[in-house]
Amino acid sequence: MNKPLADAASLQKPFKQHVIDPETCIRCYTCEEACPIDAITHDDNNVVVDPTGCDYCMSCIAPCPTGAIDNWRVVMEPYSLDDQFGWDELPEQEDIGPGDTGSSAVEALDEEMERLLNEAHAGAGGKSKPPASASKPSVNLFTLGKPATATVQGNYRLTSETADSDVRHIILDLGDTSFPVLEGQSIGILPPGEDAAGKPFLPRLYSISSPRDGERPQTNNLSLTVKREPMGVCSNYVCDLKKGDRIQVTGPFGATFLMPNDPQANVIMICTGTGSAPFRAFTMRRQRTMPDADGRMILFFGARTPDALPYFGPLKKVPDRVLEKELCFSRATDSDKEYVQDRMRRERARVLTLLKSERTHIFVCGLKGMEEGVDGALAEIAREGAFDWPTLRTQMREEGRYHVETY
Repeated sequence: MNKPLADAASLQKPFKQHVIDPETCIRCYTCEEACPIDAITHDDNNVVVDPTGCDYCMSCIAPCPTGAIDNWRVVMEPYSLDDQFGWDELPEQEDIGPGDTGSSAVEALDEEMERLLNEAHAGAGGKSKPPASASKPSVNLFTLGKPATATVQGNYRLTSETADSDVRHIILDLGDTSFPVLEGQSIGILPPGEDAAGKPFLPRLYSISSPRDGERPQTNNLSLTVKREPMGVCSNYVCDLKKGDRIQVTGPFGATFLMPNDPQANVIMICTGTGSAPFRAFTMRRQRTMPDADGRMILFFGARTPDALPYFGPLKKVPDRVLEKELCFSRATDSDKEYVQDRMRRERARVLTLLKSERTHIFVCGLKGMEEGVDGALAEIAREGAFDWPTLRTQMREEGRYHVETY
C-alpha cells in the first residue's frame, strides 16, 4: 500500500487508477486542498489526479461533497494529466481480460481500497446518483479560462441588522448568454485579486437558489444565497456587490443533487443557514409547475434565531399544501435549544411514514458538522420501523433518492 501508480505502470500490469468524474465534480477544489502529497491538480477545465503521484491514501474522499472523487478505472497504462484535462465525461472501463498478468494484485488492491473507502464514507456522505426523473443537467459550460459575465440585478440582506450573520440574496442577470441551470446545481464566482502565492483566486462555489426558469418566470437570471464570512475573500466580494456590477461566473456544476421531476415524489429537505438555497429553488419549481402534486415536501430548517434564518418571512407565505415547514432555532430566547435532528425526532412519525415509501427522496445541505446529527436521527427513526439505516441509506443512494452536499 501507499505505492504510487507509476510503480505498477512500469511493470505493465493492470492497476487501478484514481480518476475524478468531470460531470459530477463541482470544482470546489476541496480534494486538491486535502491531498497531502499534491497529487491532485486542475486546469481551466477539470480537476484531476496525477497518476504518477497518487498513493491511495484516501484523504481526498471524505471532503468531496458530491462523490465525484470516488471513481476508478483498471488500466494497463495510466490516463495522463492531458488526457484527463480533456475529458467531458469519464471513459468507459477498458476490457483488460482475465488472462492479463497482475490481475490478482488488482483484486488484492480492490479489497484494501474497499476497506479504506468504507472508512472514508463513514457517515452520511458518499457517492450518489441523480433522481431517475431529474432533468439532464448541463455541466461546466463556462470555465476558468472562459467564464461568463453576469450583471448584478439586486443585492438584498435576508437577515436582520441585529442578527449575528449577514446573509444576502444576490440576483444575477445573464443577459444574452445561454446559461442553463437546474435546481440543486452550483456556480462559481471569480473574486478579483491574487492569493499569497501571487496566483489568481480560485472561484468559490454557491448553490443556485432560484428555479431553472429564473428568479421570475421566463427571465435569464438566477439568484444566490451568500453569507458574509469575516475573512472570506469571495463572500465579502459578493456581499458588497452593487446593482450594475459585472462579475465573472463559471459553471454550472453538479449532476446528482437534483430535484426529481415527479409530482408523486416525496422530498425531505434538511438544511441549516445558506444550505437552504437549493431548497428554495426546489420549492419554487414545484410551486410553479406542480402546485397540486400528490408528493409531500417537508423542510427541516435550522438557524440560531428567527432573525438569522434566511427567507423566514417568504417561507411563512408558502402554502402548507406545497411545503410543510419545520423551523427550529438553537439560540431563540423564548424557546429551548433545538437543532434540525431534534425536530426530526419530534416528527418521527411523519419521517418514518415517508422512509417507508419508495417515492421518498432525502436531501441534506449545509455545514458538514450537521451530518452526524442528522444521520443519527435517521438511524433512530429507521430502527423504530425495523429498518437498518445504513442498508436503507445505501439502497436510497443507489436509487438516486439520497443526497448530501455539506462543506
